[in-house]
Amino acid sequence: MTTSFDAPTTAINDITGDYTLDVSHSRLGFVARHAMVTKVRGQLGAFTGTAHIDEATPADSKVDLSIDVTSVDTGSADRDGHLKSGDFFDAETYPNITFTSTDVKRDGSDWTITGDLTIKDVTHSVTIPFEQTGSAQDPFGNVRVGFEGETTISRKDWGLTWNAALETGGVLVSDKIKLEFDISAIKSA
Repeated sequence: MTTSFDAPTTAINDITGDYTLDVSHSRLGFVARHAMVTKVRGQLGAFTGTAHIDEATPADSKVDLSIDVTSVDTGSADRDGHLKSGDFFDAETYPNITFTSTDVKRDGSDWTITGDLTIKDVTHSVTIPFEQTGSAQDPFGNVRVGFEGETTISRKDWGLTWNAALETGGVLVSDKIKLEFDISAIKSA
């Protein structure tokens, strides 16, 4: 049984240019511990994003992302409603999460993007390591590039502090949240 995917393609040697994130082929996900015994996974499915990639001078690269908080999906309508409430994201007051890069570095196919992550009007710097997973020209003539990355944050840093103590010790929701990024971006004409 094979556990890995097919090898990525490299259709272009220099991916320098302007890109738009392809929402239908990208995933912005998160993982939290529930009751400290299992992982609950979710995603935010409505977002827009752009990137300027400069291979020769990575520091001139730029990423901007805006995420619609109401698009949170964990597979449970009750849990999603709770996440949208004032206990967590307060989507009615703060409908978007944003990320704006402040620094980009590259080492081969590894990229490190540091930027300002804003949740509920609280902004902190986060650093996300990404692996460039390939480039391709799709059947529709689009040049696309792929990246995968993840980082872990403390949700308390953004004022997401709701929790419930468990009788057996521990809490219902972990403070540490893993953010996962599977990105496909299409080069602008």
